[in-house]
Amino acid sequence: MKYSGWPDKGELVVGKVDDIADFGVFIDLEEYEDKRGLAHISEVASGWIKNVRDHVREGQTVVAKVLDVNESSQQIDLSIKDVNEHQRKEKIQEWKNEQKADKWMSLAFGEDVSDEQYSAVANAVLAEFDSLYDGFEQAAIHGAAALEDVDLDEEEVEAFVETARENVSVPYVNVTGYVDLRCPVGDGVEHIREALKAAGGNGDVPEGIELEVTYVGSPEYRIKVRAPDYKTAESELETAAGRARSVIESHGGTATYHRERHEDDE
Repeated sequence: MKYSGWPDKGELVVGKVDDIADFGVFIDLEEYEDKRGLAHISEVASGWIKNVRDHVREGQTVVAKVLDVNESSQQIDLSIKDVNEHQRKEKIQEWKNEQKADKWMSLAFGEDVSDEQYSAVANAVLAEFDSLYDGFEQAAIHGAAALEDVDLDEEEVEAFVETARENVSVPYVNVTGYVDLRCPVGDGVEHIREALKAAGGNGDVPEGIELEVTYVGSPEYRIKVRAPDYKTAESELETAAGRARSVIESHGGTATYHRERHEDDE
């Protein structure tokens, strides 16, 4: 998807070098319809430049910073030298992600999707997420729940989620914790089993989360959580341990949660 408007001053943009002159470089903006900018020779690279072609080539994809925009004269002033390597890589990745999201929109709503429907869906998603890609990623992780506040009808949500789950490679993190369970009273073994089932969510785990509880060596049990991000993973890990503690303490037992294995268990 290309934007029909103008970039903002200070924005980083992706462009393709269209023409090279002695005084600078003309760049077609990849993210904006029919927009072209100029990076003056002094903004191509730091230091004295003898030949612009020593620094850029025609057809090269570059990331530039918008120095100024004059809509009346249709002029966009750009700087290539003001973009550091970290910014360049981050912006290129963001641009590639949005290209993927653009293709996914066609997969979700058809190659012949009208401009009106495309814009309506895209604007609805962008009203709630930082980008279309972010919307697809969250839909892949959380399903329809991620789109609860997005102004889409049921069929559009279903198509969006289905496409997301078929195409988005969701980043996941894994965290591990341990809980020591002791219950020397009554049917202690049964109470520990009950606590372990509770730690595992009794089969009811939030969508997008994987939770596994395994035996390490009495009285220690391992809890592994796989989640989309560390904050969620850590929260689910502590919640699982808390469920086990609640059950075992209700039967007169004790529970101790820790992140590392005990040295004598190695």
